[in-house]
Amino acid sequence: MAIVDVLVSSEPLEKDMKILGISAFYHDSAACLVVDGEVVAAAQEERFTRKKHDEGFPVNAATYCLEEAGLSIDELDAIAFYDKPFLKFERLLETYLSFAPKGVRSFITAMPVWLKEKMFMKKLMYDELKKVGEYDKSKVKLLFPEHHLSHAASAYYPSEFEDAAILTIDGVGEWATASICKGKGKDITILRELKFPHSLGLLYSAFTYYLGFKVNSGEYKLMGLAPYGDPNSKLLDEYINKIKTELVEINDDGSIWLNQTYFDYATGLRMVKEKKWEELFGFPRREEESDLQQFEADLALAIQKVTEEIVLKMAANAKELTGSEAICMAGGVALNCVANGKLQNEGIFKDIYIQPAAGDAGGAVGAALAAYHIYFEKERKPESPDSMKGAYLGPEYLPIDVERALRKFKPVYDRYSGNELFSKTAEVLDKGNVVGWFQGRMEFGPRALGARSIIADPRRTDMQKKLNLKIKYRESFRPFAPSVLAEEASNYFEIEGDSPYMLMVQPVKEEIRESLPDGYNTMPLREKLAVKRSSLPAITHIDFSARIQTVHKETNPVYWTMINAFKERTGCGMVVNTSFNVRGEPIVCTPEDAYRCFMNTEMDYLVIGEYVFAKEDQPEWKEKIEFKKD
Repeated sequence: MAIVDVLVSSEPLEKDMKILGISAFYHDSAACLVVDGEVVAAAQEERFTRKKHDEGFPVNAATYCLEEAGLSIDELDAIAFYDKPFLKFERLLETYLSFAPKGVRSFITAMPVWLKEKMFMKKLMYDELKKVGEYDKSKVKLLFPEHHLSHAASAYYPSEFEDAAILTIDGVGEWATASICKGKGKDITILRELKFPHSLGLLYSAFTYYLGFKVNSGEYKLMGLAPYGDPNSKLLDEYINKIKTELVEINDDGSIWLNQTYFDYATGLRMVKEKKWEELFGFPRREEESDLQQFEADLALAIQKVTEEIVLKMAANAKELTGSEAICMAGGVALNCVANGKLQNEGIFKDIYIQPAAGDAGGAVGAALAAYHIYFEKERKPESPDSMKGAYLGPEYLPIDVERALRKFKPVYDRYSGNELFSKTAEVLDKGNVVGWFQGRMEFGPRALGARSIIADPRRTDMQKKLNLKIKYRESFRPFAPSVLAEEASNYFEIEGDSPYMLMVQPVKEEIRESLPDGYNTMPLREKLAVKRSSLPAITHIDFSARIQTVHKETNPVYWTMINAFKERTGCGMVVNTSFNVRGEPIVCTPEDAYRCFMNTEMDYLVIGEYVFAKEDQPEWKEKIEFKKD
C-alpha cells in the first residue's frame, strides 16, 4: 500500500512551507520545526521541564522551535502529530474486548485517560497550543500520520539515500509494532507490518521489567548488563532455548509470535505474569537496586542474543522485499546499538542510517517530514549525508546569556579564546580531571554528542568507577562511550564507516587489548569490572566492545578541535563521553542547569563556551539536590 493513499492533499504548494511536528502523551515528548523540508529545530520537553521522559504536551519545546525561526502558530502551514489517536483507541478497545473479562480493573482505570487523550485529541491539541501562543484556530491545520510512518519518515527523509529499505521496530504504535517500508524519492511505501500484541520491543521491555529496570527507560541498562553474561555457560543456552520455545516463536522472515499466557501488558498493569516467569527461569523478578547476580546477567545476554537474531532476520527480509542497498532504521529498538553493530557486520546492506532520536521523540521529526513530502507532495532533495545536522538542533547560548544566567551564583571563572580553550581543556583532562563540556546547540535525542557532555581521559583505569560513582551516581556496571576523531576510529576499533550518533557497538582492536585472567567469565560481576581489559580501560566494556561516536570536523568543529588538542598533547585521539546529567535527571539544557549539575557532583571543571570554571575556585555551594532513580 502506498503511503500517498493514506495522506493526500489537493491544495496548492507554497514556498517555504513551515510544519511543526509533535510527539506527546506517551513518553519522551518533543517538537520539531521543518521549514521548506529542512529540519530547523528540534528538542525534547524533558530538557526544559527537568522531568525525565516527560510525556506531556511539549509546550516549551514547541515554543523554542517557533522562536528559533521567528514564527507564530498562525504562520505554520500545518501541525503534525506523530500517530493516529483513533486507531490507537481502536486497538486498545479491541484488545480488551478480545481478552474479556480479563483486565476489567485496568480497563476502568484507563478509560478516562483514553477518552481525553485518544477520542478528543484535536480539542486537547488546540487547548495545549494556547499555552504556546495565541492563534487563530481557523488557520491551524492538524495532521495525524500513523505512528510507524512517522518513524519511517524520521529515518528515511534525513538520510542521503534516494532508494532505501526502511525498518522500524518499537513497542507498539496504533496496531503496528514493526514495519518494513520502501523509500524511493519522496515516497514511502509500506510493504509489511507486524501487529500487536506480537512485538519485539515489548518482548525486550518485558525482560527489562523482570530484571529490575524501568520499562521505557531502562532498556539500555539491560543492553549494558548483557555482556556480563557468561557466553560459554550452559545456563545461557538453557535460557535462550526457553525463550524461543516458551515465549516467542521466530519465523524465517523475522516476524514473531508471543505466547500471551506469559505476558500481562495487553490488558494488565504489569509487563509479565511473574509467577509463570519464575517457574520458567527459576528465579523471581529482581528487585530494583538489588545486587545483580550472574544468572541475571546470563538472562540479559540471552534476550540480547534473541533480539539480535530477530533484528537480523527482519533486516534480511527488508533486503529481500526492497532490493535496496541501504537501510534506514527508527523506533525504540533501533537504539539497541549492539544489534546495530551486528547488522553492520553482517553486510546485508552496504549502508545503514539510524535516526539519532530513534524513539518516540524522533516521531516529531518524522511527522513533520511526512506531512511535507507526503501530504503536501513536496519533492525530496537530499543535499548532505545527514540533514539532521549532527543532531545539534536545540537551544544555544551566547556569552551574555551565560553571564546573566550564572550571575546569581557569583561563580569564579577564567575566559579563554580560540586554541587556548582547547589547550586548557586538554591539559586538565590529561591530569585526570572530569570536565563538564557545554558548547553550541543542544543535541536532540537520547545521546550526548559533545554539546552537553561530561568528558574524561579514557586511558585511566579508575575513570569508569569514578564517573559512575562520583559524577553520575549510577550502577557501577554501566559502560562509557568513546568520542573518537572520525579519522582515528579505525586505529582503535574494528569499525568500517562512521558512527556519528553513538548507535554502533564494535570491538576494540586486538592490539590494544589486555590478556584476561583464567576463569574470567566465571568471576563475580564486580571482579570482572576490576579487570583491565585494554589500554583504554574507561571505554572498553566487559566483552571488549565500545559504543562508538565518531566525531566529524564538519558537523562539530569545536568538539573535534578539542579532542584533536587532547591527541596532540597525549597521542590519544579520543575522550570518554557521557551525558551531562546525573542519574534520574535529563541532560542539561541551559548554563544554569550545567552549573547546578557541576556543583552538585564531584566534577572537577566546567567549560561553558569560553568560560572555564574550576571546582576548587567556586564559592561554597549550599543547594543540594536529591538524586532520583531512573
